[in-house]
Amino acid sequence: MPLYSFECTQCHAHFEVRATFKEKDAGLKPECPLCHGREVRQLIPSGLVVRSEEGVQFSGPACDPHDGPGCCG
Repeated sequence: MPLYSFECTQCHAHFEVRATFKEKDAGLKPECPLCHGREVRQLIPSGLVVRSEEGVQFSGPACDPHDGPGCCG
């Protein structure tokens, strides 16, 4: 089951929620575990796995040549 990261827009707490794709597609809006607020926004990771007809692809952060060794390992 996928894990989704959220930030509460009221208290700025970060938290994670496990939900099925069906729950996410239905408009998942979890409650903040700290202040119980319902105004939350989903945080999108910098590296994202995308499924398509061509298979699974990873889209990670781009490296700058000035970042030095170890940037994109």
